[in-house]
Amino acid sequence: MNELVAPGLPPQSPIALKGYGVIEFGEDDQGARSPPARRPYIAIAVLCYLNLVNYMDWFLVPGVLQHVQTYFKLRDSSAGLLHTVFIICFLVAAPLFGYLGDRYNRKIILGAGVILWSGVTLASSFIPEWMPWLFFISRGLVGAGTASYSTIAPTIIADLFEKDRRTCMLSLFYIFIPVGSGLGYIMSSGMALATGHWNWGFRVTPCMGAVGLAFLIFLVPESSRRGAAEPAADKVRGDSTWLKDISSLCKNWSFLWSSLGVTAMSFIVGALGFWMPVFLSRAQLIHDAVPPCQQAGSCDTSNSQIFGGITIATGIFGVIVGAEAARRFKKTNAMADPLICAVGLLTSSPSMYLAIMLAQESIIATYIFIALGEFLLSLNWAIVTDILLYVVKPTCQSTALSVQIFVSHLFGDAGSPYLIGIISSEIQKRQAGASSYLASFRSLQYSFVLCCFVGALGGGCFLLTALRIKEDRLEAAPSPPPPVKGTENESYVRHEGEVQGELPVP
Repeated sequence: MNELVAPGLPPQSPIALKGYGVIEFGEDDQGARSPPARRPYIAIAVLCYLNLVNYMDWFLVPGVLQHVQTYFKLRDSSAGLLHTVFIICFLVAAPLFGYLGDRYNRKIILGAGVILWSGVTLASSFIPEWMPWLFFISRGLVGAGTASYSTIAPTIIADLFEKDRRTCMLSLFYIFIPVGSGLGYIMSSGMALATGHWNWGFRVTPCMGAVGLAFLIFLVPESSRRGAAEPAADKVRGDSTWLKDISSLCKNWSFLWSSLGVTAMSFIVGALGFWMPVFLSRAQLIHDAVPPCQQAGSCDTSNSQIFGGITIATGIFGVIVGAEAARRFKKTNAMADPLICAVGLLTSSPSMYLAIMLAQESIIATYIFIALGEFLLSLNWAIVTDILLYVVKPTCQSTALSVQIFVSHLFGDAGSPYLIGIISSEIQKRQAGASSYLASFRSLQYSFVLCCFVGALGGGCFLLTALRIKEDRLEAAPSPPPPVKGTENESYVRHEGEVQGELPVP
């Protein structure tokens, strides 16, 4: 599925042996079993659109968090639990969808997930203020629905495209993570500003999801299912079990270290993405730039819109730069992908620290360093999935992706917003002498410092990934299929293999 581009490493694709009587296994022979030329690009457009809607639903709550806190009367510690419930349900459902995705029709599974998360999001907009527990449950169900998409969609892209084109398509797909996240902030806060009620934003994305579901049904080809494209894999997958797949993954050091690096990224993105608009609003409050938020509908949401715009711009630019840097750098260095990820995390930590500490002095400086930090984090989005897809064997890629999602969210953004909220609440209790506005600002400011240390640890994990990436990539490479028995010219085949350096010379 992948091609090794670094010198000294053998290609993963089969050798094209053009001897008489030997079937040639190359890219040209795939035309008969692949969808028409336009269908993969139509499919990627549909998948990107649904990824946009998916991540808009993820960040509807952070965009109007002050409204939600005021409406349901939630403290910081309780508000942080909203995202924790969402992620816990997400990660519990992810292994199930990964298992199903390796064995059954992924198009049907995706459609069921879209129906679940869109329907529950719409229903949550009608929850009354005296039933906050029901709102928590609804966010959990939305998380379970989105798990189907985040687990299975990248593997469909991996089946539709190969080599550099696959990396390009994955980059395009992952651009819609920051774009959808930013639009989630902008749309939910914008609807709250336009209507005076925070819940109207939760009624827009379900309509978008319904459109995406129709596109999925009619425009994504059935042939994108791996079983149709790789008949030989069915037998291998049929003999395998989930426990065998997990055992194999536990011996794959590149997968393990890169998953820990992704976990660090998830911790940072979860904590900052959930609390940053509130933090910026509190910073402006101590500068007397905005009025205090005393009731739902009166809260200033301009920071959510600005932060959403920064997320979109830096996300698009970061994903493009990261993917292009990986494409160029790995032609000369097989460790390019994990090294770029390490640089992104290690340099984003000081940027985030400066953004947090300068907020009391200058909001403009805070916005600048937030943009720089988000750009550096966004370098990794497409690369980390590409690493997984070429260090894990094709027959258990959905399982590997689901396990990585499970681990990264369990120890990452499942707890980071809640942990930041708890630390913030405890710090506020200890600042009895300070004004309430200043205490609430400083409590989040000091809590965010934890994210900087986690970023440094994540960068170290990607450096360790680089030490094993060559060996694990070779092990995951599929073996060339044998020639058709009874028709091959063995002496010619051996001669051609020796010429190309693929067979040892006796």
